[in-house]
Amino acid sequence: MKHAETVTFGGSGLDRAAQLRGDIAATAADLAARCIVIWRGKVLTDGDGGPLLRVPLDHPVMADAGEVRLFLGVDDAGPVFAVSLDHWDPDLPEADQMGSFLDPTLQQHPATGNAVFAELRAIMMGLTPRDAELAATAKAVLGWHQSHRFCSACGAQSEAADAGWRRSCPACGTPHFPRTDPVVIMLITSGDDVLVGRSPGWPEGMYSLLAGFVEPGETIEAAVRREVFEEAGVRVGAVSYLASQPWAFPSSLMIGCRGEATSTTITLDPVELEDAIWVSREDMAKAAQGQHPTIKPARKGAIAHFLLENWLADTLD
Repeated sequence: MKHAETVTFGGSGLDRAAQLRGDIAATAADLAARCIVIWRGKVLTDGDGGPLLRVPLDHPVMADAGEVRLFLGVDDAGPVFAVSLDHWDPDLPEADQMGSFLDPTLQQHPATGNAVFAELRAIMMGLTPRDAELAATAKAVLGWHQSHRFCSACGAQSEAADAGWRRSCPACGTPHFPRTDPVVIMLITSGDDVLVGRSPGWPEGMYSLLAGFVEPGETIEAAVRREVFEEAGVRVGAVSYLASQPWAFPSSLMIGCRGEATSTTITLDPVELEDAIWVSREDMAKAAQGQHPTIKPARKGAIAHFLLENWLADTLD
């Protein structure tokens, strides 16, 4: 695919400077060092949907940060870190809306003025490629620390190490590293038709490309064929790779592939899908423009939108 690395959260060329992770004190002492702040998976932005906010390492908001100070890398402005505000527990009158499909609520910390914490999916299209990569990396790795605090070998509480890129068990010495779950997402075509589906509970009219986790001992191509057949009963022949996208919700790597269908009859797995349909190129173009009566356009920023957009523009390799 042309421009494959321009997908959201990819392609900024961040220097992760892994060689600095073993002894990070000097890097943290750099007066140019700045920090991205996360709270409950949301990122601190400079206003409603504005750019990602970076604060000095001695900023007052850091008093509420958890134990992990994650070193993300070095960009043109200097070293970049990230923390999660594990010790901030504000009163949330809008709590009933939090955790919805796309959380619209914004929260303000008393130490950051007008800055707000916003859901990353809601603002991702307004971020620069560099800020998008930094935010996705911080969200994924800090989320992993919060959900993997105990050693899987002996059960003891582990400790952060290597500037946040590893956890080490003080009891048995087992090292643990951030996980990434490979997920195939498939542009399955039959002639000028594309296969899309919707999961139960999705907003009305929302359809997307089929996707599923790669299983142990399985190739990407085999995962594409298995997932499409399991979910929609459609057989797939030739499979090719198109593009990938880190998707920090919470820790996936979306592997975009194209597959040629060898059958077209749909047999739904009702546990996985509420509906699956073949959509013509003409109808998908209408949906992309918001002009289709029943199908909404794919969400901008997600790789499904990226793949469909390039398919419609005939810019797939």
